Amino acid sequence: MMTITYAAKKAIYVNMTNRCPCACTFCLRHNKDHVFDADSLWLEREPNVKEVCDSLDMWDLSKYDEIVFCGYGEPTERLDDLLEVAKYIRAKSSLKIRINTNGLADLIYGQSTAPMLEGLIDVVSISLNATDKQEYLKVVRPKFGIDSYDAMLKFAKDCTQYVPSVIMTVVDVVTSKEEQELCRKICQSIGATLRIRPYEAD
Repeated sequence: MMTITYAAKKAIYVNMTNRCPCACTFCLRHNKDHVFDADSLWLEREPNVKEVCDSLDMWDLSKYDEIVFCGYGEPTERLDDLLEVAKYIRAKSSLKIRINTNGLADLIYGQSTAPMLEGLIDVVSISLNATDKQEYLKVVRPKFGIDSYDAMLKFAKDCTQYVPSVIMTVVDVVTSKEEQELCRKICQSIGATLRIRPYEAD
């Protein structure tokens, strides 16, 4: 059985794809096949929308605080399908819906994607990870190259117009205190909130 959904920290996580345009130096999937208590998050194939919705139906959603699109891949690689699932969630639950993303959806699709999230997504959490484009290129290793950093920042700023809460994250073990403060200023200029997240090896 593929792990399409799994529970952690009062949330249900949705694992829809293993595709990702980045190869972050700190990515958990480089050295293990699961997070928290989930079974392997490597998918045999990408589940269709119905399979994702059926998997969500197996959970008692009243026990959780939110549903998070986040697995062993970049959720926006399947943005249209993700939004179909979000519509399904909206029809049956008032749970908060979050996307954890690298923020490169505009480069994946060649268009502005933030407007598509309006009314469906409550929180977008975007991996900031660096204070400038050169460091970002070194740490995140995006396939789109040096333009990726600016595209990610633009996506974040766009999201502030369409999504109630925009969070940008850095990982504690790969950023210094000084870098974290610079990242905080970047977030303030965008209208986003900085979250310094722990490297979750378990």
